[in-house]
Amino acid sequence: MTLRMPAEWTEHERCLMAWPTRAELWGDALEEARSEYAQVARAIAGFEPVTMVACPGQGADAAARCGEGVEVLELPIDDSWFRDSGPIFVTGPDGERAGVDFRFNSWGEKHFPWDTDDRISAALLEHFGVARHESSMILEGGAITVDGEGTLITTEQCLLNPNRNPGLSREQIEAELIARLGVTKVIWLPYGGLDDYETDGHVDGVCAFVAPGKVVVQLPSDPAHPDFERMRANRAVLETATDARGERLEIVDLPQSAFVDVEGKRTEVGYLNFYIANGGVVVPVAGVPEDEAALAVIAAALPGRKVVGVRSRVIAFGGGGVHCITQQVPVGGSAG
Repeated sequence: MTLRMPAEWTEHERCLMAWPTRAELWGDALEEARSEYAQVARAIAGFEPVTMVACPGQGADAAARCGEGVEVLELPIDDSWFRDSGPIFVTGPDGERAGVDFRFNSWGEKHFPWDTDDRISAALLEHFGVARHESSMILEGGAITVDGEGTLITTEQCLLNPNRNPGLSREQIEAELIARLGVTKVIWLPYGGLDDYETDGHVDGVCAFVAPGKVVVQLPSDPAHPDFERMRANRAVLETATDARGERLEIVDLPQSAFVDVEGKRTEVGYLNFYIANGGVVVPVAGVPEDEAALAVIAAALPGRKVVGVRSRVIAFGGGGVHCITQQVPVGGSAG
C-alpha cells in the first residue's frame, strides 16, 4: 500500500493547533500571542473543526479565548508550533490514513526543553486513533511543501543544516522524504529567509504549492529587502524545474512585504505563511497598507476560496506565521 502526503488543499477532517506556553519565548508579548492564536483558531473554525492542544491547567483559558467553535485538548507540550512538532499525515488511494512521526529537536536545539514536543506526535496519533509510522530523521513540517501528486519542494538552507541531521547526506535525506511521504520528485531551493534564524530557512516562508504544478513564491519588490536577490535565485531554480509529472511549474509572484516593530524588534510578517482551509485561506497580516495587495495576490492564486486576513504581528515576532502554528488533518480512516 502506497501512502502519500496529500496537498494542503485537499479536504480536512480538522486543524491542529497548540496554545502558546513557552513564556521565555514571548516575554511581555505572551498575552498578545495568545490573543492572536485565538483569532487564528476562530478564523479557521469558520471553515473546519479546530482542536487546540493546551498544557494541563491551561485548557480553560484557551477555551475561553477561542470560543465554542474550537475543541480544547489538554496534553503536555513544550511549545506551540504544530506545523513542526506535530505529525505529518499521509493517505492512501482508498482513504487509508497514517501519521508520520519524524524526530523533532527544536529547530537545531534552539529552545530547551523539547523532549515533550518530540513525543507529541505519538500522543496525538494515539488520541485520534491514527496509525503511527516512525522516522528517525529530524524534519519539521514547515520545511516542506507538496503538490499531493509526487512533488516536494524544500530548501537546502534548512534541510542540509548540520544542526538537523549531521549524519545524513543530501541523498539520504531525499530518500527518506521519498520513502515516508510518498513523493517521487524533490526540488531543492537554495534559500529560505536570510533573517529566519528560528527555523534556518523553512520553505513555508518562501514558496508554497497552491495547485498541482502551481506555486506562489515570495519575491520582494524592494531592492533593500534582505532577500531581494536570494528569492530571485530561488525563482530561477523553479523556472527550470519540472514536477513529478515532468511538467514546468506555473509561478505566481508575491512581491509584498511588511515589517513592523514588536517589543522593540523589527519583525517581518510573512504573507506567504498562510493556511489553506476547507473553502478558505487564512493569511497573516500586519495591519499595514501592503496587506490588501498581498491578500489580492493570494486570492487570485487560490480562486474559489474565501481569503481571511488575521493580525499576526506577535506570531511573527515569535518566529512564524499562521502556517507555522497549524497542521491539517486530512479526512480518512486508519492504515496499519
